[in-house]
Amino acid sequence: MVEQNLGDKAHPGATRPPGAPPPDLTARQVRRMKRFDNPWRNPKLIWGAGLLLSIVALGILGRLFWDTDLVFTGSGMPRQAPVGVENIRGQIGSWAHPLGTDVSGKDLLALLIVGAPNSLYVGVLASLIGMSTGIFLGFTAGFVGGRTDDVIRVLSDVMITIPPLLILVVFQAAYGDISLTLMALLIAAFVWQSPTRLIRAQVLSMREAGYVQMARLSGASTGHIMFREMMPNLVPYLFGSFIANVTTSIVTAVGLEVLGLGPQRIPTLGRVIYDAINSGALIQNLWWWWGIPTLLLAVMFIGLLLINLGLDEVSNPRLRRL
Repeated sequence: MVEQNLGDKAHPGATRPPGAPPPDLTARQVRRMKRFDNPWRNPKLIWGAGLLLSIVALGILGRLFWDTDLVFTGSGMPRQAPVGVENIRGQIGSWAHPLGTDVSGKDLLALLIVGAPNSLYVGVLASLIGMSTGIFLGFTAGFVGGRTDDVIRVLSDVMITIPPLLILVVFQAAYGDISLTLMALLIAAFVWQSPTRLIRAQVLSMREAGYVQMARLSGASTGHIMFREMMPNLVPYLFGSFIANVTTSIVTAVGLEVLGLGPQRIPTLGRVIYDAINSGALIQNLWWWWGIPTLLLAVMFIGLLLINLGLDEVSNPRLRRL
């Protein structure tokens, strides 16, 4: 308001359309003012979404322009370096395998095209199932209350004390080879507790609000009040919690895969890193075998972090500064 008044004094007699920025602001300040009008257009959210979409594009477009059958053993000469790099035999990498091969002759580019979306799929599916469970249980516990609240609260408190990685290691070591979907379901069993507790706390503070009381007086059902009246006010928070759960799920999946307890025949980033470590890639200086998948994981986590920071700005106007 102060800047607007100053702008009006600096241009006496000038008229400005409603919503137009003061004339004395810089272009950068004008762009930031527009972010207040539409907080979903903040750079962190856009850059983070762009990084994740690049991972998805790698899986979709890569299958169109590259032969993914090169993920099989013996597809190329073992230990080939990336293009422009010399391996331990003094051989320069070729465009036949632009990112090199592993000790079994598998093409690393094909492994990344197939494996990166698979790792993202596990994280998104596990988070989606866990968040859906947490939303339902959290709204039910916070709004219904009573004995239902006690049961859900005690169950989440008990489950949150169980170390998930230890249980998953024991289960997968006993069960053997599993699919990506089954891995996502197992991880989802340990990511619903925190959303349940946090959503319950939010609903407890919202259920006495005026609009909720008006909905009750108008005869709206419990489900309508919870999911049509209250949930829209929690959308930015729910998105942020979903992204945080995706990160946790991917880290858990990669941890299991690096230990050799993930899918055995399905390429993932964690599986590529496990094969590199298990085959002595560090000792043989095959840095591209473990380094490029690790870099791709870092890009994935940076994208998720930027999205989370962007969603924080959407839900908290105080973080959006001029």
